[in-house]
Amino acid sequence: MTDHAIEVDHLVKRFDDVAAVDDISFTVAKGSTTALLGGNGAGKTTTLSILLGILLPSSGRIRILGEDMLTHRHRVLPRLNFSSPYVDLPHRLTVRENLIVYAHLYTLRHATARIAAVAEQFGLADLMGRPAGALSAGQKTRVALAKALLNEPEVLILDEPTASLDPDTADWVRTAFQDYQRRTGATLLLASHNMTEVERLCDNVLMMRHGRIVDSGSPRILAERYGRRNMEEVFLDIARQRRDNGVAAQ
Repeated sequence: MTDHAIEVDHLVKRFDDVAAVDDISFTVAKGSTTALLGGNGAGKTTTLSILLGILLPSSGRIRILGEDMLTHRHRVLPRLNFSSPYVDLPHRLTVRENLIVYAHLYTLRHATARIAAVAEQFGLADLMGRPAGALSAGQKTRVALAKALLNEPEVLILDEPTASLDPDTADWVRTAFQDYQRRTGATLLLASHNMTEVERLCDNVLMMRHGRIVDSGSPRILAERYGRRNMEEVFLDIARQRRDNGVAAQ
């Protein structure tokens, strides 16, 4: 048994001659919320895609919930979920149909009851028969949350989950994730460009640049290390290479 929900060991992903992910290693403790931060092109989305089994790594090892993702990902995927505003549900399917499809993908044993529960939790009763493509932005957010929590995941991977949302809706989404984590003890791995969000949600931060992890620590520790007031200032220092503390997480 391990105290880590996610273990990444010397992970590399190359596209021809470009190393999008360049020999990174890190762990994520069970029940924690960890941020994976970096500028555009730093390698965050590629890393998340590999963790989700969407991309195969060029080399390296990944274990999630104690299982090797290269050999036994079929054991792990039903225990994970993912949320991103950049990934739409199929527009022609109704909300109910979308949730049914995902319930089958996650092999839920009591799918009807679970769909009814998330529909009630997120106020979807009046939307269940509506095509996903006909929903407003706020309605899509609620449906995306329902989908992300449908299988009650032990590990939840979030790619900029509140991007483009107004402050009220974004706060509602963050609160929903916090409430879910408190209730279930789930592990969250979050990529975000919103540093206020990171400071509110995250126990630990992994800073990426050019495919490598260049620093890590809690938001408070990183701010102290860089002599800055907040994570936004730390982010700018690292992204602009104004200071480099070495590869702290390797």
